[in-house]
Amino acid sequence: MCGREREESKVRRRRWSSAVVLALFSVLVPGLPAHAATARGPGPLPLERLFDNTAVSDDTRPAEADFDGSGASLSAQDLAAAGWTPGRALTVQGTRLTWPGRGGAPDNVRAAGQEVRLRGRGDALAFLVAGTAGTDVSGTGAVTYADGTRSAYALTAPDWRTGPLATKAVALAHLNTPGGQLAERPRLYVVTVPLAAGREVASVRLPQAPAMHVFALAVRAPAAGWTGSWATAAGGYPAVGPWTDRTLRLVVHTSVGGPRVRLRFDNTFAAGPVRIGSTTVSVRRSGAEATGTPVRVSFGGARGVRIPAGAQAYSDPLGFRVPGDAHLLVSFHLPGTVPAAPVHRLAQQRSYVSEPGDHTGDVSGAAFPTVLTSWPLLTGVDVSGGPGSVVLLGDSITDGDRSTPDADRRWPDVLADRLRGQSEVPRYGVLNEGISGNRVVSDRYPGDGVSTDTSGVSALHRFDRDVLAQTSVRSAVVFEGINDVRWQATAEQVVAGLRVLAERGHAHGLRMLAATILPCEGEARCTPAVDAERTRINDWIRQAGVFDGVLDFDAVVRDPARPARMLPAYDSGDHLHPGDAGLAALAGSVDLRSLVPRGGPGAF
Repeated sequence: MCGREREESKVRRRRWSSAVVLALFSVLVPGLPAHAATARGPGPLPLERLFDNTAVSDDTRPAEADFDGSGASLSAQDLAAAGWTPGRALTVQGTRLTWPGRGGAPDNVRAAGQEVRLRGRGDALAFLVAGTAGTDVSGTGAVTYADGTRSAYALTAPDWRTGPLATKAVALAHLNTPGGQLAERPRLYVVTVPLAAGREVASVRLPQAPAMHVFALAVRAPAAGWTGSWATAAGGYPAVGPWTDRTLRLVVHTSVGGPRVRLRFDNTFAAGPVRIGSTTVSVRRSGAEATGTPVRVSFGGARGVRIPAGAQAYSDPLGFRVPGDAHLLVSFHLPGTVPAAPVHRLAQQRSYVSEPGDHTGDVSGAAFPTVLTSWPLLTGVDVSGGPGSVVLLGDSITDGDRSTPDADRRWPDVLADRLRGQSEVPRYGVLNEGISGNRVVSDRYPGDGVSTDTSGVSALHRFDRDVLAQTSVRSAVVFEGINDVRWQATAEQVVAGLRVLAERGHAHGLRMLAATILPCEGEARCTPAVDAERTRINDWIRQAGVFDGVLDFDAVVRDPARPARMLPAYDSGDHLHPGDAGLAALAGSVDLRSLVPRGGPGAF
């Protein structure tokens, strides 16, 4: 027997002996499975100490990794091109995660009941994961809190080769194999699970699911002291510009004010990083003109930030008083070339693109000759203080389609006006997460690649990002479904999707409300069959009791003499979207008390 064979024999004997001891231990201690004893042996360990699999290889040395047991792996070069470099901190869905990615070295752990040391308080655990079973991999784990209590969680990791692109954090251009590269789109996912409110995490037991690979794990810290004042949802990744050495000056309308501000930029759906250069904020005077010298914003103390594909960036808090019900100018310089970007297409608000150069500090609007009617890259404006936010998840009606441009007459704007003008309930921030053309159960935009379709991934696929990860969200309203039934979805399919949204919101402690779907007789696709499906969905919303409250928008705008049709006074003219009067009627019908969580104004 050669030296190497003798050493392997010793290793096998040690493993066999350990297995016998652990098996005996599990017999001596009833109720403790052998895998749990294995994981708990030395006590909880940092995740990187548990890494036992190598997923990333250099393109020239594919044999140094074997992610899935067949020799396939992720490309280190593709990850670097996406901005996912070794040791890089990535913020995804409001959680700061660190990408290990040390090419040729273990960089993930196969979930087998290991105990991971982790500290922090927050509303969710975020896992950077992928499965390698050819389908979703699911399992149940447990969280141990510092006070000794525990809670269980269920985690599903989509497959790295077949999982949905609509929910991926990043997708790469190639897949490495011992026989060469394959032109596939391997993908990684960030999946969140809820935590018990107010408790400090001490450790996390991973599920017993070896085909589930965990690369990073973190607690999503609460946005303590912040309220979302404005937000929008990325609906796709279209070609833009291209913008080279240009400054974008975006106009956004605040719902609440505060003495400090922070901004959020998202590189959702992207294949590569984007560089945000100098950035400023100011209150608008008119057009692209500021009321005073714009104030500079920093990112980790730097003037700009490079955002990896699929990630986001928050600016440092800035001492700048933001008024409620005001138009802010958020100006940011793009020093490189940006040929495509995550975009919210239907802004219903004119913004501006500059001549070449960094014009973020300009008071005048003279350097901004080009009008922009979308919101690229910027997805949130938070203010300090306040009671938290209400998220409105919807389609074109929530997005403000057919409302008067530049007039802030979307129904979320009118709802924010009502909240600011009263003192009976907290003056929540109102976050408009409507996307024109969006659906509950099916994707319009596939979630990957440059596309002209900017109607978004489904509400089911964007719920984590556009609702759960929003700043200090307390309650959410779901107002979708008409685009599903207009494009042949059944009432049963939509109801099933709405039920899942309610369950996911409740699991994270949110108050969940649903709005009934408006009538649309007279619009080309709103046939009697479509109206029958719409009516069945509305009956379920009103009667099922799945949501915590119902906003009966159908009853507000329908014509009593012809219930399948909107009242002419509320119709914008296309029979599908309300006009300004109809949108105001929707907002005016909301009982503001229904927005308050069960635990009271500050409940989370």
